[in-house]
Amino acid sequence: MATIHFDEPSPSVKRNKRSRFTVEWPTLLLAIFIYSGWLVLTLYWQSVPSVLLLLAGGWLVAWHGSLQHEVLHGHPTRFRRVNDAIGSLPIGLWLPYPLYKRAHLKHHNDEWLTDPIEDPESYYLTGPTWQRLGGFGRWLTRANNTLPGRLILGPFIAMIALWSHEAMAIARGDLRHVPVWLVHFAGVAVVLWWVLVVAEMPLWLYLLAFVYAGLSFSRLRSFAEHNYADTKEERTAIVENTPAFGLLFLYNNLHIVHHNKPAVPWYKIPGLYRQNREAYIRLNGGLVYDGYWEVAKRYFFRQHHNPVHPLHPETIDGHEPATTVRADQATFG
Repeated sequence: MATIHFDEPSPSVKRNKRSRFTVEWPTLLLAIFIYSGWLVLTLYWQSVPSVLLLLAGGWLVAWHGSLQHEVLHGHPTRFRRVNDAIGSLPIGLWLPYPLYKRAHLKHHNDEWLTDPIEDPESYYLTGPTWQRLGGFGRWLTRANNTLPGRLILGPFIAMIALWSHEAMAIARGDLRHVPVWLVHFAGVAVVLWWVLVVAEMPLWLYLLAFVYAGLSFSRLRSFAEHNYADTKEERTAIVENTPAFGLLFLYNNLHIVHHNKPAVPWYKIPGLYRQNREAYIRLNGGLVYDGYWEVAKRYFFRQHHNPVHPLHPETIDGHEPATTVRADQATFG
């Protein structure tokens, strides 16, 4: 197992041992800013040029997704229900927060990173699944493994993957997620009441400029985060030198830091990375990109990875291996 040596933590990091009533104010203030920005942008959308509305709306919804990721990891308070309440308002509409939380925490079992059966966020497929896709499905999968395809088609594929999985579970009689969806629909009703009735924004515009654009921004973050390697540490990437997107993604572009220390709050990740940069690069085997421009140059016309996972190329004794993740929780890959 790979190990790294950390320098002695700075005093600010040492003070990170929180009492039960400690509040991480940068995260709380960020949440207030995101929700306030969303309210203002939706209310005054008619005064905003279309292109700017697309960029700002998508940015805020993607930022909210980053906030959800932060709160499910136990921030900004020590109270789980308070954190969940901060992140659970579904301004992105498509994804119930509890399903995302459950699946993402399972994703943090690093032994199974990228595994198409065990990792809910894997973009790899088993050999039998690849064969069942047919010609169009295989073309769509290859396109989704390029950066333009991930940004343009990726949101649609992610939505269909989740909704079809959940619909098939209900059709099989698995009703465990029905209460989650009912609560989610109640939250969606509140969001749409504000958008359609109070702000008088057309539904198609909100779906395009906020929901779809926001998910497209989020697909940029996840595109180069993980790639299969023999050792678990080398499956997680680093994207350096991207201050704007770094803030949007709450520094999960430095993804090896998050997987190595998932309890560290977002605003401490850059300092921790700078303090231990060489060690982290050794840890992940040098999987480093110089900004998302380098990611775009590498994968604009070619795939990020072979769609079939190296450990699941074929059936076992004529049968596809039994799944564990798809039986009880959502999948987003």
